[in-house]
Amino acid sequence: MCAETPDYKDTLFLPKTDFPMRAGLPRREPDWLAKWARIGVYDRLRGKENRKPFILHDGPPYANGHLHIGHALNKILKDMVVRSQQMMGRDARYVPGWDCHGLPIEWKIEEQYRAKGLDKDKVDVVDFRQECRRFAEGWIDIQRDEFKRLGVTGNWDDPYLTMDFHAEAVIAAEFQKFLMNGTLYQGSKPVMWSPVEKTALAEAEVEYHDKESFTIWVKFRTVPKVFPAQVTSPGEDIPMLPPIAAVIEEHNEQPIYVVIWTTTPWTIPSNKAVVYGEDISYGLYEVTGVPEECWAKVGEKYILADKLAGDVLGRARLKDDQWTRLRDVTAEELSGLSLQHPLADAEGSNGEWDDLRDFRAADFVTDEEGTGFVHCAPSHGMEEYELYRGLGMLDRVITYNVMEDGRFRDDLPLFGGKAILKQNGKEGDANTAVIDKLAEVGGLLARGKIKHSYPHSWRSKAPVIYRNTPQWFAAIDREVGDGQDEYGRTIRARALASIDKLVKWTPATGRNRLYSMIENRPDWVLSRQRAWGVPLTCFVRKGARPTDDGFLLRDAAVNARIVEAFETEGADAWFRDDATERFLKPEYDPAEWEKVTDILDVWFDSGSTHAFVLRDRADGAEDGIADLYLEGTDQHRGWFHSSMLQACGTKGRAPYRGVLTHGFTLDEKGMKMSKSLGNTVAPEDVTKQYGADILRLWVAQSDYTADLRIGPEILKGVADSYRRLRNTMRFMLGNLDGFTEVERLEPAEMPELERWVLHRLAELDHTVRAGYAKYDFQGVFQALFTFATVDLSAIYFDIRKDALYCNAADSTGRRAARSVLDILFHRLTTWLAPILVFTMEEVWLERFPGEDSSVHLADFPETPADWRDEPLAQKWAGIRKVRRVVTAALEVQRRDKVIGASLEAAPVVHVRDAEVLAALRTVDFADICITSGIWLTGDPIPGEAFRLPEIEGVGVVFERAEGEKCQRCWKILPDVGSHAHPATCKRCNDALG
Repeated sequence: MCAETPDYKDTLFLPKTDFPMRAGLPRREPDWLAKWARIGVYDRLRGKENRKPFILHDGPPYANGHLHIGHALNKILKDMVVRSQQMMGRDARYVPGWDCHGLPIEWKIEEQYRAKGLDKDKVDVVDFRQECRRFAEGWIDIQRDEFKRLGVTGNWDDPYLTMDFHAEAVIAAEFQKFLMNGTLYQGSKPVMWSPVEKTALAEAEVEYHDKESFTIWVKFRTVPKVFPAQVTSPGEDIPMLPPIAAVIEEHNEQPIYVVIWTTTPWTIPSNKAVVYGEDISYGLYEVTGVPEECWAKVGEKYILADKLAGDVLGRARLKDDQWTRLRDVTAEELSGLSLQHPLADAEGSNGEWDDLRDFRAADFVTDEEGTGFVHCAPSHGMEEYELYRGLGMLDRVITYNVMEDGRFRDDLPLFGGKAILKQNGKEGDANTAVIDKLAEVGGLLARGKIKHSYPHSWRSKAPVIYRNTPQWFAAIDREVGDGQDEYGRTIRARALASIDKLVKWTPATGRNRLYSMIENRPDWVLSRQRAWGVPLTCFVRKGARPTDDGFLLRDAAVNARIVEAFETEGADAWFRDDATERFLKPEYDPAEWEKVTDILDVWFDSGSTHAFVLRDRADGAEDGIADLYLEGTDQHRGWFHSSMLQACGTKGRAPYRGVLTHGFTLDEKGMKMSKSLGNTVAPEDVTKQYGADILRLWVAQSDYTADLRIGPEILKGVADSYRRLRNTMRFMLGNLDGFTEVERLEPAEMPELERWVLHRLAELDHTVRAGYAKYDFQGVFQALFTFATVDLSAIYFDIRKDALYCNAADSTGRRAARSVLDILFHRLTTWLAPILVFTMEEVWLERFPGEDSSVHLADFPETPADWRDEPLAQKWAGIRKVRRVVTAALEVQRRDKVIGASLEAAPVVHVRDAEVLAALRTVDFADICITSGIWLTGDPIPGEAFRLPEIEGVGVVFERAEGEKCQRCWKILPDVGSHAHPATCKRCNDALG
């Protein structure tokens, strides 16, 4: 610029804002949290009248440690649901809660005891429970602050706790409903048992990991049920082919064995039977030769499934030429046999295993693996248990060989005191002791090891076993005597009906998963052999059996006294010395009744939360039913499951109308996070480095219905998206400086480009509302991000910079653009507020400062339906296509250093489509292409014209703009220099006045 040329920079309306490019979220977010607490945003929202409630019921986390990234994912999703529902006009209440009872906390206290050399069992139970309570209280305060730091809104001052006295009273009252409606019973059956934690476990408390187990092939000697001298066909003298029983008698010197296979050698001392499959093809195999170090003997005969025989004999180290198949063995022949336990008559066995073992057909036997025979220890396997329960033979096959700590009972011959697992969860000496004894007595054919998926306690991480113990169960197929039969008369029927008729599943596959689990599950094991929790508040008659009438005390007055005591003293009242007399008198003699001391499965606690949160609280649900439960996919077998069963037993239906499930968090390589691998991502670390909004944006950008990956590189990408969006907001703020209602234009007064933006907003309003309604946060964010960075930043803002900066203040073009920017501001800030809670608050306060001002007090603005203009949108779709060709052609010239800026160009644009060409002539296409001039023509496209292959019928021939450069707007125009203000174009001269 020459020295005498005026500097018009101060005459431009350049963006003006204090909104910084660098967010500084880690430093600034706590200030916004403090403000929301000061002005009581959550409580003020509750004061909005005439709104239909929306209740997301919080699945309670355990109060026993710092948050991990899965917690953050879960709580952020919940917060997005609550905030979006609120801003769409609902009264979206959120009461956070904590699960405070059970093993997660009790285990921590026991660890502290062990570290001090103390024995938990010698501590007064009430004192121990108080320590558990104090431990939980400490972690609740820590976790509350960590959740709030993520920007999660809710009633943090009054959360629900399962250890609150009222909660404990309600849990007891809910249990008493099972007592009174006839679904509670005591039974003795195999349950998953943790020897380390010394308690029964529910399926939801178990996770599966690979485990290396011993595997053995064991010989059971066959014994005929009858010993016929000769078998003939009826009425004939010709002998039939001898049945297997006759073969056994003829070859008594060389016995015939049935071979079983098991991965749990420790269950062999509890064996009571072997079963076979009626439809399986079996054969009789004879050993004809043996190699060295082989347990098989020449002449021994084995009955094996034909499909598996080669593998079994190979495991016994026999080569193919060292055995032969003698004949078929039919199911009818097998039915004539009994079996002898391999430890029968063993020295020191004291007759423990001398009785013959039962041998019969069962429909769960297959020839897919093993030997075609299944060894049955009904005390340690549910299929065997169910088989013999159906036969009415449980009293003949149930054993009590394994104690609560996983050791064999001390008086068990040969193996007394041997441990299946040590108390540190490692392999004990029981398996090797059994294997060695089987080898010693000649009962072993082969041994090995196998790596397989095996259940482990998700708390202690130690393997679990199936163990028969007396436990308390809720019968899910017994008719519930409460008259709430609309959805069925049993808990299972009600649950299955609820799943199909009452609940909306997100994603839809969640329905199938829970349905199949409920459809196939056994009765619910309610009891745990622990100390910290709500007890099973019931009494049993001393000396009575569980099947006797009057075994359980069912009395409403007794129940009411218990609940009343729990309301004032908590569940500790049950464990005090005077509890039995206190609750039974005056109606009953305490000497005749025994107090049950087991505690309730903690899943019953959390499954009951609908009663003391949704039903009993003022901010609960009028009908006691939540609009949404939202947790990870593991909760199909956890909280979704237990809540369904519990409510179907007490309310007759599901406690929720909707269920949303999300996946698990993985590292960037798709591996499960593990402290030992060093690939964990702590929420606290992310908020310190990037801020909580980046973590929230990661959630919004992810498909939460699948497993989600997170790590440093992924977070860098999220931060980049955030910066691009932040720039969009900054542009709006800068160009809205000083905007007032006086400037506002109505849509009918606006140019077409502005009306096209309003059309897009009308489309987005539908997209955003529909997306939030179906919890599609990824879809909502992607639509808004694309709109902000493409439709706005790359097109609308780029085009309208010139009018915003250079037009006269009262010009239609500038007023229209600022009016649209204001409309955009109110929609983008509110639409994005459920996701980027801190950033949108910052944007909002930049325009509307004040202590009582907050974007989170606003609703989504109503968007007029008449903003939608499909013909206009179609027209501008064609205009935008042609613009793409022009801008691409100019980019080539810029790359080749022919021009420095697009304003140096005045290209010739050839358009084949007459309708599109006519549309282009109705707008200022030079402004839209950000050139100083443009020529539109329908002439044939020259060969040298620039084209884009994906856009047919458009060609661009580059031409330089003619004239001088306006020193105010930088357009190159012929009239520059011919006006009163030096070196300006007419538009700028008029703007200067």
